[in-house]
Amino acid sequence: MDKILEAVVMSSYPNNVKQGLVRRVIEAAKQPMDSEQCWSMLELSTKLYLTGDTKYKREIGKEVLEVYGHYHPEEFEEFFNVRFLLSLLQEGYGPLGKRSHYVLDYIQLGLQFVLESPSANSIFSLLRIEVLRKVCERPSPKQCAKISKLLMQHPQCIPTGKHQLLFCQQLIRCIGQFQCVSEGEEEIMEFLEQVNKVSGLLQRIWRTQTSAILPSLKELFTIISSTEEQEVPSNALASVVQFVPLELMDGVIRNLTNDDSITDVQMMMAIGRMIDWVSWPLGKNIDKWIIALLKGLAAVKKFSILIEVTLSKIEKVFSKLLYPIVREGALSVLQYMLLSFQHSHEAFHLLLPHIPRLVASLKKEDSNSATSSLEQLAELIHCMFFRFSGFPDLYEPVLEAVKALPIPNEDRIKHLLGQNAWTSQKNELACFYPRLASKSETGKIGLINLGNTCYMNSIIQSLFMASDFRHSVLNLTEGNSQPLMTKLQWLFAFLEHSQRPAISPESFLSASWPPWFTPGAQQDCSEYLKYLLDR
Repeated sequence: MDKILEAVVMSSYPNNVKQGLVRRVIEAAKQPMDSEQCWSMLELSTKLYLTGDTKYKREIGKEVLEVYGHYHPEEFEEFFNVRFLLSLLQEGYGPLGKRSHYVLDYIQLGLQFVLESPSANSIFSLLRIEVLRKVCERPSPKQCAKISKLLMQHPQCIPTGKHQLLFCQQLIRCIGQFQCVSEGEEEIMEFLEQVNKVSGLLQRIWRTQTSAILPSLKELFTIISSTEEQEVPSNALASVVQFVPLELMDGVIRNLTNDDSITDVQMMMAIGRMIDWVSWPLGKNIDKWIIALLKGLAAVKKFSILIEVTLSKIEKVFSKLLYPIVREGALSVLQYMLLSFQHSHEAFHLLLPHIPRLVASLKKEDSNSATSSLEQLAELIHCMFFRFSGFPDLYEPVLEAVKALPIPNEDRIKHLLGQNAWTSQKNELACFYPRLASKSETGKIGLINLGNTCYMNSIIQSLFMASDFRHSVLNLTEGNSQPLMTKLQWLFAFLEHSQRPAISPESFLSASWPPWFTPGAQQDCSEYLKYLLDR
């Protein structure tokens, strides 16, 4: 019968003709049959399933295996033995260089027919060892997903005892090396499905063995904090964190931020890579873990790490607001990064060129997600305007972009800024940005030197200190006939009312700069004053 089936399958007949002949062979297989004939059919069906070069051949192999598993259980158990499975797992099936990729699928298919057999425990024991060996060899995402599918369906094959913890750690190592090699939509969706199957297996193990969670997280942190990795760990690691119970968060973060064995460089590497996880779609609670670690670092006054990570990652986080699938998490992280970065305008100003484009894109999208994000973004922007008010010329395009959106009241702004600050003690951040730490005790505001511009700064301060002149300038009605006077009026207004210790007169310099002056060179203040008064 095996010869007949093989001849039919390999023939050039149309598939519908083949199907009728195959159906008759399969029906005949349901009748009593001697062991030799059963083995021949099982060997053929195994060959078709594992090395068939078309989906049709593999389907025939699968159908025949299932029939013999149901109707000839003794012969199937004898065929599907430990030695055969060990050979499949360690040596593969098929000619060298063309080993079958379906071995794990084949084993999963066959296991259902031997679960109650005397050999079942021996097979489970073998598979517990072999799946551990497999993950230690760093299989592809596809093969890892097949291992996970097998173990989810047959949890008896999951490694136990100390091997279970090792298995979890090695599985996380595998995920850390996953990469999607294609940019096609179908391939990306398939990759995401594979990752979810693997991380889902970890969740399955952690549910029954909670003692494995913390050592697994320690392995994860080792991977993302490594400064020696040749390749950047995969963002697929975000899929692991989503399954960690949130009630463990406080303890995990406390242990990390108070661990003296973790260097600042390692911590910076880890939090930077975690922030990259905001681009991982379908991940849950990723933003909560990122924000918790940022808050933990603030609690132990690791301000240098927070500053460097914020400045290096904030633009990337902001760019993710364009994508609805990751927008909610990215916005949460962005809000905390901006509202906590209160000692300097630097982080906010990195985003200024990008804000109008994003606002326009969200308005065009016209979805509930986009509308909600626009309102939250506008609130965030107004908080930053309030905190860093000394740059009207820079803020003008942003103000124009958000002018139609709701403006939070001052109490709301103060609440948000107070709630998210790294520290309530301003002097703790003074060493990082001394000129921006707080307003001078004299109540006077300085002008930032823009590179040998003390000639201009001294003239502006002298004019400002001439009280009658200052009041006359500030009381002028704004008009377009004297644009330079308007800029001086703005500058005087900030010198009079700003809470910042110093402001940048860059806009005024560009408007009042004598054309024959050499940029960056020292100049005569009286010459500058004469030109300014003439203007």
